[in-house]
Amino acid sequence: MRIISGTARGTNLFTLEGTDTRPTLDRVKESLFNIINLKIYDAVVLDLFSGSGAIGLEFASRGAKEVVLCDNSKKATQIIQKNIEKTHLQEKVKLYNCDYIELLENSKDKKFDIIYLDPPYKTDYIIEAINLILDFDLIDEDGLIIAETDEPERIESELNEKNITILDKRKYGRAYLIFI
Repeated sequence: MRIISGTARGTNLFTLEGTDTRPTLDRVKESLFNIINLKIYDAVVLDLFSGSGAIGLEFASRGAKEVVLCDNSKKATQIIQKNIEKTHLQEKVKLYNCDYIELLENSKDKKFDIIYLDPPYKTDYIIEAINLILDFDLIDEDGLIIAETDEPERIESELNEKNITILDKRKYGRAYLIFI
């Protein structure tokens, strides 16, 4: 796993051992960043279930103004910290080792331009996180929420029940990116 573009381009990242996390494939990451390329520069970004930090660090490398990384796993945040140092992006990145609910509750005075949600599959975390993001008004008026899932029908159904507009959906093997 590596940073694809920007100031840290080509930097190989540390990854977590085992199957607790599922890294976003480079082809998915490359497609994602090609789709939203014009929204990244100077953006305030939240990567809520950060894993190794690869997605959030890619945002920082590509010119985001500020990137907030959050993961509940102590092992994950240790790996993320090593990756932040390896990419030399410390000035742009804030790392939190806490539950996603705690981070969202403590971010009530913040507005994000882009929020990336890639929680463990087969959980309700995407919908729960989106509900909190909307309840706490954490997304900028022109902001974008991107959710990675392997259950697009379920997620879409739940979003439609809440009258949340889906802007786009892309399939990459087992993974789907839903743009809200």
